[in-house]
Amino acid sequence: MGSAAEVDAVAVTVGPGLEICLRVGAEEAKRLALAHGKPFVAIHHLEAHVLMARLACQPPPPFPFLTLLVSGGHCQLLLSRGVGDHLVIGSTLDDALGEAYDKVARLLDLPVGGGGGPALEALAKTGDPALLPLPVPLQRKPSFDFSFAGLKTAVRMAVERTPSAQRADPSFRAGVAASFQNAALKHLEMRITYAMRMVEEQAEALGCAPHTLVLSGGVAANAELRRRLGELCQSTTAPGGDGTWRMVVPPPRLCTDNGVMVAWAAVERLRCGQADLPDGQEVRARWPLGRPIAAEIGEIEMKPSPNRAQKKKRQEAAS
Repeated sequence: MGSAAEVDAVAVTVGPGLEICLRVGAEEAKRLALAHGKPFVAIHHLEAHVLMARLACQPPPPFPFLTLLVSGGHCQLLLSRGVGDHLVIGSTLDDALGEAYDKVARLLDLPVGGGGGPALEALAKTGDPALLPLPVPLQRKPSFDFSFAGLKTAVRMAVERTPSAQRADPSFRAGVAASFQNAALKHLEMRITYAMRMVEEQAEALGCAPHTLVLSGGVAANAELRRRLGELCQSTTAPGGDGTWRMVVPPPRLCTDNGVMVAWAAVERLRCGQADLPDGQEVRARWPLGRPIAAEIGEIEMKPSPNRAQKKKRQEAAS
């Protein structure tokens, strides 16, 4: 780029995040936009992750779509209906998934300089996911929210109960990593299954019936997560019975925080005729991506598994 004349607009993340860091970037972006007479676009960091799939994946997923946003600080299920139009189906009640990965990685003394997630994922590839009988979070609560604090505690207690000699065994550490990842991903699979069922049952009330799952955020770079959710989509009939769900996810390098996603989010907003005035633009440490709708849609009715149903029939026959 030779000069500012080649720039069409100036975009910057204004939230959510650490306020002092956001302000440094926002103030400089506002200065550049005013100095060169360029349109100014304020970007929501989480929406930039969501919209990245519309640049990086072909064909681009049309609105509406379901979004699973998983990162170090966020874990949300969204109904994305358009640029700037997202409904929050569910979110974490405590830790985010990436945060849980980091804490378990530290518990196992893994290098976390580049984030504990990649290190734990690599170790889990060589481990036995059945080594520890870890609980799947909220397994008996058919809601759309996530929780990883209890799972993290269960891993810590299991490790602390293990003799130090066994803890030092590489196969044990790999098994712990694999067991944690397996339970965490089962939790995600259950919540997404509930959301898929909900958007089909509530299509009229929601005004749409998506057929696509977008996987976004830094944890979306996890290969095992991509594989398992891809299989879930391929095995789940889409609303209306027309084929199966489609999963789209950016390449791993575009899942983590990057400048491309901010620029693309600005392109999406500008195409919709959306821009902002640099004067008076404030940063926002907390900034919900959309309106929560959990209270409106309630819980999914949990259907008994075949084993539970057979047990109930045996009990009724015996009485």
